[in-house]
Amino acid sequence: MPRGSKSVNRPPTPEPEDQQRELSLEEDIRLKLIQSGTEQRLKDLLVQLLLEAGWTDNVRERMRDAYTARKQSGQVPQPEDMVKEVRSFGRSTVPDIVKAELLAELRDFIS
Repeated sequence: MPRGSKSVNRPPTPEPEDQQRELSLEEDIRLKLIQSGTEQRLKDLLVQLLLEAGWTDNVRERMRDAYTARKQSGQVPQPEDMVKEVRSFGRSTVPDIVKAELLAELRDFIS
């Protein structure tokens, strides 16, 4: 491919004003979520759904296992390291039903 030509597989880079508009829309939605109290309600709903799904127990068990493994290997478990180790597990195991419920709530709020 000649130098300076555009890649066919990559979408065009948005113009700076387009990026600003997206950020401002996101900021506007966040502000309205906070002002209306919906943000806190959604956080509470998230906690409730994760508890009901058993997700918090799974993450807690994974954290215990990681802590025990580090202790048995003679390492001093550091909180920051433990969070890094378990974070990807936690994010990847959020049940789809929880994601769908929160997305539906956000869509209702935005519309």
